[in-house]
Amino acid sequence: MKKETSLKVLNLLKNNPYLTQRDLHREMGVSLGVVNFCVKSLVEKGMIKVERFKKNKKAGYAYHLTPNGLDELAVLTLKFLKQKINEYDRIKHEIRQLSKQASELDPDLLGSDSLPDLPPDPDPDSTP
Repeated sequence: MKKETSLKVLNLLKNNPYLTQRDLHREMGVSLGVVNFCVKSLVEKGMIKVERFKKNKKAGYAYHLTPNGLDELAVLTLKFLKQKINEYDRIKHEIRQLSKQASELDPDLLGSDSLPDLPPDPDPDSTP
């Protein structure tokens, strides 16, 4: 199971434990099967506790994050944030290289469509 899928499910259920698996499927843009597999896996790992309740004479489920689930949400959020920051830094570097190459090939190429100022590249010797 993808960590990003788990992160999305945990985030959505933290904010609304009464979402159905069908709701999760619509919110996340993944198949109902993927959601079902992810929820079952998170329940088996003790990240989510399922509460059954009656709603209009029909059974419903609430998915509550356990303390382990909240811990996992924090860990996954931090990992995902670090991954996105690294991707952002790589893309900024690539944009700078492409801009430099474009201006060397044709200085008027960018013209008035100049790129916005990008933050400077991080110092490779510094540690975050």
